Amino acid sequence: VQLVESGGGLVQPGGSLRLSCTASGFTLARAVTCWFRQVPGNEHEKISCITSSDRNIYYSDSVAGRASISRDDAKNTVYLQIDKLKREDTAEYACAAKPWSGSYLFPEWNEHHYWGQGTQVTVSS
Repeated sequence: VQLVESGGGLVQPGGSLRLSCTASGFTLARAVTCWFRQVPGNEHEKISCITSSDRNIYYSDSVAGRASISRDDAKNTVYLQIDKLKREDTAEYACAAKPWSGSYLFPEWNEHHYWGQGTQVTVSS
């Protein structure tokens, strides 16, 4: 099983980006998939999650109103778009997934079964 993120990079404040999390060997359509971010010295921050059939979606307060999570089951990919980027959004972003049990609870980083390697997002002028 492999999760691969893409779409990170250098973005100016106020800009937008769309991150992708593509799975192989595992079907995201039957999973709960979350996006996390981490800055050095801090724990992983859970910022957005989506469950099978888009039944449940979560956004952290830090990105609510600026982020949109979506999925393309044909591509086995989950996307996270963040608009109005701020310098404090600078972090390494990673996706994680696990089979969805139907729970309304969104897993923390260590509770997932699969993790991506991460992609760096730097918001700077």
